[in-house]
Formats: sequence, C-alpha cells, structure tokens
Amino acid sequence: MIHEESLVSIIMPAYKASDYIGNSIDSVLSQTYQDWELIIADDCSPDNTREIIRSYASRDKRIKPIFLEKNGGPAFARNAALESAKGRWVAFLDSDDVWMPDKLSKQKRFHLRTGATLTFTQFRRVSADGFEVGHLIEIPDTIDYKELLGNTAIATSTVLVDRSLLVCPIKMKKVYYDDFVCWLDLLRAGGLAYGLREDLMRYRVLKKSVSRNKINSAMQVWKIYRNHFDFGVFFSLALILRWGKNALLKYRKF
Repeated sequence: MIHEESLVSIIMPAYKASDYIGNSIDSVLSQTYQDWELIIADDCSPDNTREIIRSYASRDKRIKPIFLEKNGGPAFARNAALESAKGRWVAFLDSDDVWMPDKLSKQKRFHLRTGATLTFTQFRRVSADGFEVGHLIEIPDTIDYKELLGNTAIATSTVLVDRSLLVCPIKMKKVYYDDFVCWLDLLRAGGLAYGLREDLMRYRVLKKSVSRNKINSAMQVWKIYRNHFDFGVFFSLALILRWGKNALLKYRKF
C-alpha cells in the first residue's frame, strides 16, 4: 500500500466510551496540525458511544468510524482501524485520553529530526473527572528493545510511528497488553524509540481501567514474558523485578 506522505492516521479503539470519547475527539479536532484522519473502531459498545461517533463523523469527514459486529477486545479494534489507515504516520489515542493542541505538530517535527521509527512523549495523569492533574511523567531520551522489556516508559496515547521505515505492518497481538508487545515487536529488529520531553498528553485514570490493579498488571506482564516471548523463568524474573521497579517509580505519586 502507498501511504499518503503527510497524513497522520490516528487509531482509536472504543468500548463503552460515551463518558469521555467526546473529549478525546475534541482534542484531535483542536490540533494545530490538521492533516490527519481519525479512525475510530467501536468494539460493539452497548451504550451510546456509536451515536456520539456518528455525530462527530457527520460534521468532519476526517473522522472515519468502523462499527464492529462483535466485541473482540482492544487488539482486535486497533487492528481493524490499522487496516484502514492511509497515512505514512500512525498515532494512537485511547478513547478516554486527550492530547495537547500542539501534540502532533511538535512530535512530527521531532520525529523527522531524529529519523526514528517510533517516538513517544511525556504526559500527566488526570482524574476521571478531569479536575485533578498529576505530576509530569518523566521519560528517557531513547529506549531500545532490551530496555523496554523491563520498562513502562511508552504510553500508548503518546506514540507516533513512521510506517515508511517499517519492514512489516503494525499488528497488535491478542495479549493483555497488546500495545506493550507491539512496541517491543517494532524495536526487536533494532533501532531506538526516541522520547520527546514535552508534556503533550493527558492520561485519564479510571477505576476500572486494566492498568489500575498493579498486581494483576504484573501477572499479565509475566505471562507475556513466559508465554508470548517464551523467556526462561530466571530471565523473566529479572525482567519483572525491573518492570515493577520502573512502574513503582513512575506511579509513586499521582
């Protein structure tokens, strides 16, 4: 497929997102960089998420809905959106997170300057109601495959990928943390992910989000090490201890 050179394809999975998806879409509409398409894959939501998406899509043709016929989970929804993406550039935005207005413009310039396959940015967490804003989450200047294995540095809604540099398509695997595994897959062939040290995203903390239960999160990452990557017990143990330490440092305060 020939990708449109300047177009940023924004991948947004949605499920029961009616409380927040409007804020997420508005943050895309407010971008100073305007050459984008927003592909929203609704994962068979039982609430009025689809009606909200239709309303926005009727007002802006750059918003392109995909209404899945059965619920398949985040990886399935992201892959459905990725299959429709036309841009050289692929960004990810979850349906409860929001971008700062100059996120795309600043990150794309940074991306071109570094020549990276993948870039990511700093961000702050916010409470579900949006009133409480957390501390700035620090990130490394660069991170490679081996370092990322035991790290939580890359937040999905901060990622930008240059598909012209990939040797294979972006594909989410059906695992608990499909995004984490995807970034590892992209870096496994070599190269670095570059961190843009600017505060360009707000990550909404929800009580029922998959990352809230840290014990369960650690168990799921352990399963990825052992079952997906087929790492040995001792290597997996070393990685999970490093992952846990980095997660604790990252989330030690709101």
